[in-house]
Amino acid sequence: MRSSESTHIPSGSGVPTLWLLVVGDDHPRACTGRRLLQHGLARAAPAQRALPPHPIVLDPFAPNPLSGRDRATAFRGGILGVDCSWNILGERGAYLAAPSLGPKRAGHRRLPFLMATNPQHFGRIGELNTAEALAAALFVLGFEPAARNLLEGFAGGRSFFDVNRARLDAYRGRPDPTEMRAAERAIFSS
Repeated sequence: MRSSESTHIPSGSGVPTLWLLVVGDDHPRACTGRRLLQHGLARAAPAQRALPPHPIVLDPFAPNPLSGRDRATAFRGGILGVDCSWNILGERGAYLAAPSLGPKRAGHRRLPFLMATNPQHFGRIGELNTAEALAAALFVLGFEPAARNLLEGFAGGRSFFDVNRARLDAYRGRPDPTEMRAAERAIFSS
């Protein structure tokens, strides 16, 4: 994303606030999270106490997938992405700086299965970069224009929606985790 391509999403725009915790263990030039912050597309989450009471934390280790049931929570508390290295995350098996906000403060949700189109992890199921993950969350919750806007200017951004079209259409609007899991099974069993 070049500086002339900034597409700031103003607060109060009818879209959940996107929060970002940058762990800093990935390559700075490949860090989509830092670019989202630089262009005003997400807000830094420097301290847990500064977060709203109930953010949805995108967590690849969470048992429940994001679903339509989470839409109201996203409006109230926002969506929190943790920007870190997939390689190091795989070694750790969990976030190093996982927001330990407790069950009363945050809902940890994994994204439904999607294919990465970023240059670092192209074609890998589930290994989305931070921009792709936040865009996918917005799309699944029914904010397609904001999701598309978020990926403008990122390598592989436009192709993310083309490559994942059938999956995203199947996931959008699923009212609860049970139906989301059923959609995942239907897509990946065919």
